Amino acid sequence: MSLELLKEELLNLKNPVKAKVLQGFFKTGKDEYGEGDVFLGIVVPIQRKIAKKYYFLSLKDLQKLIDSKIHEERLTCLFILIERYKKTSEKEKEEIYNFYIKNAKKINNWDLVDLSAPSIIGEYIKEKDRNILYKLVKSENLWERRIAMLSCFSFIRKNDFKDAFAIASELISDKQDLIHKAVGWMLREIGKRDLKAEENFLREYYQKMPRTMLRYSIEKFPHDKRKKYLEGKI
Repeated sequence: MSLELLKEELLNLKNPVKAKVLQGFFKTGKDEYGEGDVFLGIVVPIQRKIAKKYYFLSLKDLQKLIDSKIHEERLTCLFILIERYKKTSEKEKEEIYNFYIKNAKKINNWDLVDLSAPSIIGEYIKEKDRNILYKLVKSENLWERRIAMLSCFSFIRKNDFKDAFAIASELISDKQDLIHKAVGWMLREIGKRDLKAEENFLREYYQKMPRTMLRYSIEKFPHDKRKKYLEGKI
């Protein structure tokens, strides 16, 4: 298996009709958040299967994939990293983590972040120092800030909310809609596990939150309670 064969396999699977839909869905037009991103039109399950076939590719080859302008090549690279991370030594886990951090700005659409950050960054630092999150959350780069928030999903799944709340509080005043959605989503995930913890956070911050962030965070609340939050009557 080689990098050239992987690229050829992806190219042979391209679907121009699907690609056109994805170009619009992921906002690839001028001045949109995904400006310039190129799609082949390959669905995620197929990319996951391909990643499993090529997970032995070197980091040198994976660097070429993550540098690609083609969305599916970057996403397949991330799926390979996730596969490798599950099966490898602690030393290589560190190499994968460092590779990810070095290339964070190339993980530059919301699906790339959401499908990879918890499984690599979150998993690696789960039992380690988490200062990288507080560096990323202050980045001017939208995707690095989203990585900081989504990495916390790994902790949230283990009922560890401290850093998720801290990162969320840092992002309350963020100007980007994609950050509002990410924060709201993570707060909602906390609420599924510990509603009291989520509501304690919301009572402190809900009146300062962008509307989208609040709506995402209270999406599963009963109608009457959701209405009170939206009307500022909690």
